[in-house]
Amino acid sequence: MIGPFLNALGILLGALCGLALRRPLALRTQEFFKSALGACTVFYGLGLIYRSVEWTFALATKQIALGLFAVVAGYWLGRLLHLQTLSNRIGHHAALLLAAAQKQPPGPPAAGLVAATLLFCAAPLGILGAVVDGLDHYYYLLLVKAVMDGLAMMSFVKIFHWPAALSAAPVYFFFNGLALAVQVGALPWLAGHKLIGPIGLAAGLVTCVVALVVLQVRRVELANYLPALVVAPALAFWLE
Repeated sequence: MIGPFLNALGILLGALCGLALRRPLALRTQEFFKSALGACTVFYGLGLIYRSVEWTFALATKQIALGLFAVVAGYWLGRLLHLQTLSNRIGHHAALLLAAAQKQPPGPPAAGLVAATLLFCAAPLGILGAVVDGLDHYYYLLLVKAVMDGLAMMSFVKIFHWPAALSAAPVYFFFNGLALAVQVGALPWLAGHKLIGPIGLAAGLVTCVVALVVLQVRRVELANYLPALVVAPALAFWLE
């Protein structure tokens, strides 16, 4: 899988840049990267929607309406399952490790490895990217995440030093394992019932929601949207 490899490579390159640079990136540079990543997230989300829809007007309208309904239904299912609460707990644990290291730098190497691994593996964009990479070899979502994680790693290595970069290994194995599980376990059945498109459409719509967080437009419970990846093919199968 290309996507998980790019994600791990982005983390390693970010670590190298963080160790090489004596000062953090200037505020203007950080704002540039934030705007560029937000634009790329929207672009690749729309691209995924485009490749997942059959472009006759009536059929495309039906598919997009189904995708929107799946995203809304998936969000409420995610709330019932408390997915965002679980994600917040993971993020809170990583934040505690970061706060402790910032008070008495450098932080313990093991703490840096754990904090980076938790944050990078729990990211909803990574789960979306691994699923669509396994189904359709659309690795661009993980490419965007690779840049995000690389920028974050530049700060991690200044707090925890180089061992934090070892998080690239568990991140690679986690997302590569997820992508392979989807490809081997779900792809044959989904392809046989022509259900790859609904998943890609739902993933593209949720990716566009991710852009709101990247651009800091508003806070969004991203983890709660992940069940849309299951709801979309289920609805499409039921409506066949």
